[in-house]
Amino acid sequence: MAFSPFKFLQEVRSETAKVTWPTRRETTITTIMVFVMVALASIFFFMSDLIIRYVVTFLLGVH
Repeated sequence: MAFSPFKFLQEVRSETAKVTWPTRRETTITTIMVFVMVALASIFFFMSDLIIRYVVTFLLGVH
């Protein structure tokens, strides 16, 4: 079985035609949601860090 670059490119093109690409609106909404989730996760981990630091400092009696 010989490798044919021309046949490979034809198959790639036909597979690419089957892809449903997101619209600009879908991409924008998804990007905004990613930023919102990153902000919420960073707030959550910041608050968790503060609480854990307070508890450990209290338990160890370190000032």
